[in-house]
Amino acid sequence: MIHETAIVDLSSTIADDVVIGSYSVIGPDVKIGSGCNIASHVVINGPTYLGKNNKIYQFSSIGGTPQDKKFSDEETFLKIGDDNVIRENCTINRGTVQGGGLTKMGNNNLIMAYVHIAHDCIIGNNNTFANNSSLAGHVVVDNFVVLGGFTLISQFSYIGSYTFSAMGSVISQNIPPYVLVSGHMAKAIGVNVKGLRRRNFSDIQVRNIRKAYKLIYRSGLQIEEAEQKLQCMDEQDLELSLVIKFLDEQQGGIIR
Repeated sequence: MIHETAIVDLSSTIADDVVIGSYSVIGPDVKIGSGCNIASHVVINGPTYLGKNNKIYQFSSIGGTPQDKKFSDEETFLKIGDDNVIRENCTINRGTVQGGGLTKMGNNNLIMAYVHIAHDCIIGNNNTFANNSSLAGHVVVDNFVVLGGFTLISQFSYIGSYTFSAMGSVISQNIPPYVLVSGHMAKAIGVNVKGLRRRNFSDIQVRNIRKAYKLIYRSGLQIEEAEQKLQCMDEQDLELSLVIKFLDEQQGGIIR
């Protein structure tokens, strides 16, 4: 199931049922799990680990060296989980020693054409990155995030779960969970209600999230003060716990 024109390094580990298309190059120290389908003209450099049932389309470059002047050929890694779709012409770089040495992607992500994911990014599960989205180094994206086409995210940004960026958004600070952002530079413009409905959030949960949004964005409170008031609300509400955890962990401020 490996095309005769593909080049596969002898040190790589390829599951028996993996499909590798014509003229693809699999470099040393690459591990590809069962059920993966690698199209033609794909380059995968190691050390890179791909889990099960990933599909990578043509002309993508996976596991390339970081675009970072500090990088000096140290051994760093890229780890991709299961059931991800990576479309045409995507680039995903390995980590740097200074950033922990690892770029990581979870499961069930849709990465559309021409997306760039730089060194040391940590991507969760069930995210959708639309065409031409670009993540600079050290970006963290949690779960169920949608990035509109041509979204740009600057280094060290933290993007919370269930957020949504409109097309062409330029993001330079952290985004709390559930928030909808738009613009250049991007600003918070409300709660991602449509996305929450698609994920079967209840009316009560959406109402709680709207209350949290008002505390953070419309009350005039500092982040620490808003977090304290959120903690006084019902701690059993998991949707609020996600916001509290984010505010506690984020550094550098949030998009306003």
